[in-house]
Amino acid sequence: MKQWVLILGCSTGHGGATARKLAEDGYGIIGFHFDRGDIKKEAEAFCEELKGLNDGRAHFFNKNAADSKVMDEFIPQIKEITGGEPLKLLLHSIAFGTTTNFFGERPVTQKQMDMTVHVMGTSLLYWVQKLFDADLLGSGSRVLGLTSEGNYLCMDGYGPVSVAKVALESITRQIGWELGQHGITANCIQAGVTPTRALTKISENWEEWIEKTKKRNPMGRTTEPHDVANVVQLMLQPGADFINCSIVYTDGGEHRSGTFV
Repeated sequence: MKQWVLILGCSTGHGGATARKLAEDGYGIIGFHFDRGDIKKEAEAFCEELKGLNDGRAHFFNKNAADSKVMDEFIPQIKEITGGEPLKLLLHSIAFGTTTNFFGERPVTQKQMDMTVHVMGTSLLYWVQKLFDADLLGSGSRVLGLTSEGNYLCMDGYGPVSVAKVALESITRQIGWELGQHGITANCIQAGVTPTRALTKISENWEEWIEKTKKRNPMGRTTEPHDVANVVQLMLQPGADFINCSIVYTDGGEHRSGTFV
């Protein structure tokens, strides 16, 4: 049986690298991204590239995956694509939110905080609820979210995203606890600082972050998107059936090397 995976945030970064890795393994790829202009064209070209890796089994939707109306509209299409078979994976890799401090010249507003926590955190819950109700998650299905050390370290401008990541971890843990009886596991992958497009939007000092990371990481380099893709690939193996409600660190030991400064 040819299995399908659903990747929220599929066009670049960790989601993009995972889409390529799993397409190479023969999985069908269903992806959501939310891009405009040249970035949208790049995503469309990437989808065509994936089709060349897995016999044309790739579908990208350029929609806001955090919108409940989008979920309701596209879940029937997802079910049609998979032939009603459960997904092997739901990967939440959406990296969009407000990056600012709680105080100062541009303190975060309630609207910004609510949006960030929903897009990068609670939207995973609603996807899982709707997919489970549609019988698109079943025994052997994996739910994976992407978190970061910002869930316990303070960083300039990272406050709203930090709150979202903590929410994501709690939601993922609870999903695994409630759905484990159905053979569905849920875990978070904690990547280290990774030079992606999303990182450039977090801080104007992102290049400095990268250089500091190289010095403090035991492996002497930053995390790369393919590192995360490799771990996702491992998590889909039968040997990972009993890993549940956990955080899988994928950072070369970076989180054990002290603070970010």
